[in-house]
Amino acid sequence: MEQGQSRLNKTLATAAVIVALVLGLFFGSAIDIGRRLFGGPNPETVASSALQSMRAQNRLVPFVARYVSVVSSRQERLGGLVSSERTLILPGDVRYELDLAKLGPEDVQWDAGKSTLSVTLPEIEIAGPEVDLGAAREYGENGVLSVITDADRALDRNNRARAVADLRKQAGSPVPMRLAREAGRQAVERSFALPLQAAGFDNAKVVARYPTEGSAVTEPLDRSRSYNDVLDEARSN
Repeated sequence: MEQGQSRLNKTLATAAVIVALVLGLFFGSAIDIGRRLFGGPNPETVASSALQSMRAQNRLVPFVARYVSVVSSRQERLGGLVSSERTLILPGDVRYELDLAKLGPEDVQWDAGKSTLSVTLPEIEIAGPEVDLGAAREYGENGVLSVITDADRALDRNNRARAVADLRKQAGSPVPMRLAREAGRQAVERSFALPLQAAGFDNAKVVARYPTEGSAVTEPLDRSRSYNDVLDEARSN
């Protein structure tokens, strides 16, 4: 009895596998026929949907860096007989942003012959610096001039302005800009490549580039503010 039941179970299991294979072939063929008759998603449609999704994000921050500025100011009077000197160490964070709202349909082009989607990126923008006043350090000589005048306050103001300007200069230097641009490029390429692959376009290639690549103009767009605005915002946080 048990042997008969075992043979019956094996027979039923085999039959179930055969039925599953037949149904799989049937539905697979049906889907393929449906795509041929009614048309499946095309790369342009997928890219357009991805573009709208990215534009809705508004701004992309592919790279963030922290810099430290060390500046000193010195004031002398009476031919150097009296003097005062102040040193400021000021750290700050800078964001490198892509304004995705600037991406338009004309910036996204599909080349069917090469199976390549070309994307022209907006330029990287520098936002900040966001100075860390809690980590800032100020040092001075406490000379005679600082006792008899307000030289220390004047030197501190001068140091802060110079430090913020120095942070911006560091942020726009070639190495971090290259890293930020590459991070932005990779992020955008992934954002277009993933939906294309999900739609079945496994061989599709996405190539993103900046409009100034290959030209002498490679400076970032500067969205930073005056050092007074930067310091007022830091104090309010």
